[in-house]
Amino acid sequence: MARANNKGVRAGVAGVASATAVAAAVWGAAALFGPDGTAASQQNVARPGATDHSGRGGDDGRPGQQPQGIPEGIAHASEGGGNAVNVTIDDGPDPRWTPKVLDVLRRHDVKATFCMVGPQAKAHPDLVKKVVADGHRLCDHTMNHDTAMDKKPVAYQEQQILEAKKLIEEAAGGGAKVEYYRAPGGAFTPDSRRIAAAHGMRPLGWNVDTKDFDKPGTAAIVNAVKREIGNGPTVLFHDGGGNRAQTVDALGQVLTWLKEQGRPTGFPVRTAPDNPDIDAADAPDAS
Repeated sequence: MARANNKGVRAGVAGVASATAVAAAVWGAAALFGPDGTAASQQNVARPGATDHSGRGGDDGRPGQQPQGIPEGIAHASEGGGNAVNVTIDDGPDPRWTPKVLDVLRRHDVKATFCMVGPQAKAHPDLVKKVVADGHRLCDHTMNHDTAMDKKPVAYQEQQILEAKKLIEEAAGGGAKVEYYRAPGGAFTPDSRRIAAAHGMRPLGWNVDTKDFDKPGTAAIVNAVKREIGNGPTVLFHDGGGNRAQTVDALGQVLTWLKEQGRPTGFPVRTAPDNPDIDAADAPDAS
């Protein structure tokens, strides 16, 4: 449920013991309600003054000397170049919807980046293996999808990130690696970006929020991509957190449209600096 990057649902969690059980409880709270009792889908709007959600500088994080040459800056650009589009899929894997998303991607010969929640990956290792087998990339979306983790201690952030990475890679098997880290709700901090990069994961933002999590209708999801693709190349969809029938239908239409527009697809940059032209074009909540 990585929604608008500047305001998300408040869904803290005391720990990550018994990961699957805890995650299920916290997930329900994160998906449904915020701290004031309003629906989560109504809270993901711009959050002025939040900590370092844009990835465009101005933070006080420690300088990076990460192994594997992974920068701490939040990636938006595509390895495929300025015209390529990055398809990213959040909140799974889900036993009902992830296979349908994979089918759509396979029909269109498109590769995507799947941002997985740790306990979901542990519960469905067969799906994680299918994602890898189809040539897609893995992204760490934390243990409990706590969109308020930017307000939590560094030790908590580290636990959320590294435990999820471990579970995803164990589920994937075969030496597959998690290559990106996406903060829930865009709740990045200098420390979380440093932790991710130090463990080989590039912080990953987005430019186009399709709002598919709110189930606004297939046409609205498609139109959001057409309207906002000028913000930058990384598009956010979901395969978890609820009924994703609209997302599945919209994804197929979007991929057809991108082909008609002569827009190839690719993966987000990992080791390269993010494109400053794309950063300059980002909308305020598009990171």
